[in-house]
Amino acid sequence: MLTYVYTARESASGKRIQAEIEAEDERAAAKILMERGLAPLDITLKGEKKGPGGFLGRVTTKQRVIFSRQLSTLINAGLPLVQSLEHVRGQTQNKNFQAIISKVINDVEAGSALSDAMARHPKVFDTVYVSLIAAGETSGTLDKSLERLANQQEKDAEIISKVRGAMVYPLIVIFVMIAVVTFMLVTVLPQVENLYSSLPGAQLPVFTRILLAVSSFIRHFWWLILILLGVAVFLTTRWARTGPGKEVVDKLKMKTWPIGPLFMKLYMARFARTASTLVSSGVPMLTMMSTTSNAINNVHVARSINEAAEKVKGGKALSDALAGDPNFLDLVPNMIKIGEQSGSLQDMLGKVADYYEKEVDNQIKSISTLIEPILMIAIGIVALIIVAAVLLPIYGLAGKNLIK
Repeated sequence: MLTYVYTARESASGKRIQAEIEAEDERAAAKILMERGLAPLDITLKGEKKGPGGFLGRVTTKQRVIFSRQLSTLINAGLPLVQSLEHVRGQTQNKNFQAIISKVINDVEAGSALSDAMARHPKVFDTVYVSLIAAGETSGTLDKSLERLANQQEKDAEIISKVRGAMVYPLIVIFVMIAVVTFMLVTVLPQVENLYSSLPGAQLPVFTRILLAVSSFIRHFWWLILILLGVAVFLTTRWARTGPGKEVVDKLKMKTWPIGPLFMKLYMARFARTASTLVSSGVPMLTMMSTTSNAINNVHVARSINEAAEKVKGGKALSDALAGDPNFLDLVPNMIKIGEQSGSLQDMLGKVADYYEKEVDNQIKSISTLIEPILMIAIGIVALIIVAAVLLPIYGLAGKNLIK
């Protein structure tokens, strides 16, 4: 049972009432309210965010994979679709996901196809998911489509997790390095200044005075630095989500060393895996390309796929349409050509996906091996600068005493 917050009007008095009610879904809650002589105005799942993308109510990839596998198993066992959905809803812990499944059940009971019902919740069921469900419904292999979806989502989540993991280590090291440098600037260096100020005629080296000026600025205007950093992060994030900003960011992902080759192989793996899953489910070529372009998450690669789709529509083979495109690695159209000639396109796309997923693993290891010595050298240089700023005045002071 789910708890809903409702707003209703009493039929007799017209008085508005807001309270909670327990029911299986929204439709059941509305039915109970009408039996009580209330006209429901609004019924919302208790604790539900304004969308499934809220942090606490977000539907994770793991939850979607479990949903897909459970639904596939139940349908394969011969249970009716609505009964299967109700059973899966009962096994789901996420309240927001339960509410979405309830809405899908209501739409299916009202006569909608499962794919149409899921398409009304794009934040949970993306275009790839909906397209595969539609293909499964058309071909009568919904259980197999759901199984392919679960496999595809698991592989995609695994490869994204590895890429993010590779980025975490250098970010942590850089953050610690900045924290240590800031601590040295605001605590250790000022003590050197105090020591010299107590000695008549003593003068700090230029290098140390520069760092002391930076230290003074940080100590007196730390609040301004935090505000400027916050504004810069906010504006940069907003800009990166705009059309021109996303174009620049996506281009940097593909061209910046050393992450450029990593992201190129990631996009190739994602394209091949998604295309293989769609083709093996019987999705038409043009629909497959349109769906894949939406799932690729890079505007330049997506544009290349859409341009290739236009060429395919004009009669070209997919391999010829992608050949020579700078946003595609040469192996992809070459392997697709072999698949087209042998009549096993989905198998060849699957092999391309497997190959590039392994290449992403190798690239991550290479980047990790490369970044570690670079970070160590950077830390050493920063430490040398700070130590020099502290020790140079002390050596200068010792030298003057020796001369005297």
